[in-house]
Amino acid sequence: MTDIGNSSLEKPRILITGGSGLLALNWYAAVRDECDVVLGFHDRMPAVQGATGIAIDLESKERLLAILDAYAPEFVVHAAGCTSVESCEKAPDIARHVNIGLAENMAHVCRARGVPLVHISTDHLFSGADMMADEEAPIAPLNVYGKTKAEAELRVLEICPGALVIRTNFYGWGTGYRRSFSDVIIDALRQQRPITLFDDVYYTPILAESLAEAVHDLFERKASGVFNVVGSQRLTKYRFGMLLAQAFGLDPAPIRRGALSDLPGLVNRPRDMSLSNRKVRDFLGRDPGSVSDHLLRLREQEQAGLATELGKL
Repeated sequence: MTDIGNSSLEKPRILITGGSGLLALNWYAAVRDECDVVLGFHDRMPAVQGATGIAIDLESKERLLAILDAYAPEFVVHAAGCTSVESCEKAPDIARHVNIGLAENMAHVCRARGVPLVHISTDHLFSGADMMADEEAPIAPLNVYGKTKAEAELRVLEICPGALVIRTNFYGWGTGYRRSFSDVIIDALRQQRPITLFDDVYYTPILAESLAEAVHDLFERKASGVFNVVGSQRLTKYRFGMLLAQAFGLDPAPIRRGALSDLPGLVNRPRDMSLSNRKVRDFLGRDPGSVSDHLLRLREQEQAGLATELGKL
């Protein structure tokens, strides 16, 4: 285990698995002033200034119990997983083990130690036939990734009934070793390089910072069960790119309108992944925010140096 930087014991402590991923790093940046963050790393261990980085073995319940005992987090965010739709389809056994088996391990140890668990799920759980699915909509995943994430939700809640399951689709600043979707668009626009974005795939994305803030608010209010924590705008990837260009004051000319149907070789996936955030809005008494608002915040984050900070990792 490696301690990176100085952590204040006076702050509430959280543990995030998948510590080298986009969500974990943006989550850390969002809450580091208020929380002591422990990032659990698997095969990559970037030196994150101000965080506590530890090697975490999600295969071993005994080692996970030891970590919970050593760090005593107020809650755990399980963000580790196999998220590539194509990779999951090619290796379904690995996808099941990583997305279901490791989530089960974390649920068992959190229940054993009485540590609240936040399990990060996805918006790839439905057929795409209907828009703005709520938490009660029937699950109907189209691919291995969606099926493993759907089963993981069920298993986590069976093992750890008080867990908080978050269905979401997020974006934020990437790292030097893994660029984010918004990074790719911004880079293309600034280099005046053509980029094609689907205009037949709908979703409700949310800025990772806003996602983290909403989850912390849910935790403070002792929420449990399934919540869609997403933005308030249903839009296509193409429309997202156009709004991003506007927010950053960039020429949108390089953006080309494309269609998922033009790429028949891809694994089958829903054309509409949009989720309703009515439940979380009612529970928290506020709106998680629109894409337009979040993109302006993304630009503020860059101006404050976050893009450079994470890009150096």
